[in-house]
Amino acid sequence: MRHNRLTVLTALEAQGVAPVFYHPDPEVCLNIIRACARGGAPAVEFTNRGDFAADLFGEIHRELIRTDPSVVLGIGSIVDAPTAALYMSRGARFVVSPCLVPEVAKVCNRHMVAYFPGCGSVTDIGEAQELGCEIVKLFPGSSVGGADFVKAVLGPMPWTKIMPTGGVDPDEASIAKWFGAGIVAAGMGSKLITDAAIKAKDWAGIEANVKLAVDNIAAFRASKK
Repeated sequence: MRHNRLTVLTALEAQGVAPVFYHPDPEVCLNIIRACARGGAPAVEFTNRGDFAADLFGEIHRELIRTDPSVVLGIGSIVDAPTAALYMSRGARFVVSPCLVPEVAKVCNRHMVAYFPGCGSVTDIGEAQELGCEIVKLFPGSSVGGADFVKAVLGPMPWTKIMPTGGVDPDEASIAKWFGAGIVAAGMGSKLITDAAIKAKDWAGIEANVKLAVDNIAAFRASKK
């Protein structure tokens, strides 16, 4: 299955949570990603960290394409266009940045790959939309105004799709606060994929954490229909 920009955007919004992680061991990575997919979140963000991270990404993605074609694997922590292109050549289905990088937006658009730039102001968001970004990453979510910031932006710019990373937890109260403010998805890292679970190789525990977040988001959405 070849995922295009539209199917990636649809998948991410549908699951509501984007699991975010990095680990240097390819076997651990595959177990984490498969646990996330079983939990209802097949769109997963692998972060660009450390030496040879792109080679690791390519290795695990080749295996996932063969065994788990429904997985949508993207790359995060990208701050320049050459690195974005490097990961796209290894099959990255979406690209995420901690900041807005116009050159990354352009190279992603050229390849029709979804780009989620980190934005911390209304100006950032407006520039990202001008560059063709469908969803903007609010980062760091809790530090730039939180759910109140989301509500404030959606007043004059109701077409905006916001995905915060940092500050959103998988519990019902946090989901209600943020999704009630109008976000379309949330990036979650250590709250879903805990260090303890990784050390214990508790893949079922990671699956359960992801499923809890996905189910809480789905329940909240259903309650507002």
